[in-house]
Amino acid sequence: MGSERQDRMKALGTRLRGLRTEAGLTGATLAGVGQPTVSKVETGRMVPSVDVLGRLSRALGLDETTTREVRDLLSAVEAAQHATQLARAETALGGALDEAVRSAQLVRSFQCVVLPAMLQSAEYARHVFDSAPAATPAGIGRAVAARIERQSLLYEPGREWVFVLTEGVLRTWPGSPSLMLAQLDRLLAVESLSTVRLGVIPWRRAVPVMPRHGFSLCDREAVVVETFRGERVLDDSSDVTSYEGTFSRFEEAATFGSDVRELLLHVMKDFRALGDDSTTHTRRPRPQRFRW
Repeated sequence: MGSERQDRMKALGTRLRGLRTEAGLTGATLAGVGQPTVSKVETGRMVPSVDVLGRLSRALGLDETTTREVRDLLSAVEAAQHATQLARAETALGGALDEAVRSAQLVRSFQCVVLPAMLQSAEYARHVFDSAPAATPAGIGRAVAARIERQSLLYEPGREWVFVLTEGVLRTWPGSPSLMLAQLDRLLAVESLSTVRLGVIPWRRAVPVMPRHGFSLCDREAVVVETFRGERVLDDSSDVTSYEGTFSRFEEAATFGSDVRELLLHVMKDFRALGDDSTTHTRRPRPQRFRW
């Protein structure tokens, strides 16, 4: 996609340079357009705006047919640019993490805001992907389907999964309380798997390190760091070692087993109390009455 955009930018620049040469003009003599801009456009290093292209067309004295031609070339550049953005958005929708996880035998994931990808329900994942830049409905649908399919790895013998969350993750909810009730029910089911260890750092317990972002260790070879704009894969050995040490500290602070199940049930009770009519956008605080 990126090479196609470059090719179309060069085609537009070459055509404009040819028209300027035919007119016997130099970049410095084009009224209303600076020499640096002319140079960047003609060499395919800059996509002209509609306004800049209009000024170039007038300075070159282009007729209606030729003006339409160069506008069509600009439209082709913009279409390729949009396609590139969509492709990047598709990659940002969990692609790097999903591929790294597929080949790993040991996955250790720490999350302080969003649930780990391998534990997300379809509806929860849909909300996660919807926040990706330039996400489209079709791209979100494909990403959700791929993520749910990838979760079958949780059940494969020989793999080991360790998830550590802060309690804040369980209480940071998109959509509706009913969505989170279904999500928490899934966590209860996954926690019972022999291949999975699920730990939570309760809010009553201080964290050993101030968490800055979530990350996943895939074997001892790579770390996938999740951000708003996508994912970064770090495979330098010093980075992996550093993140392993940080994960161990979070793991030591977490509670597991029956304590986690009890905590999940308590959080579910809180979500039930919110009611199905509660949403992140329309819920209004009720007036409180005080006794003096």
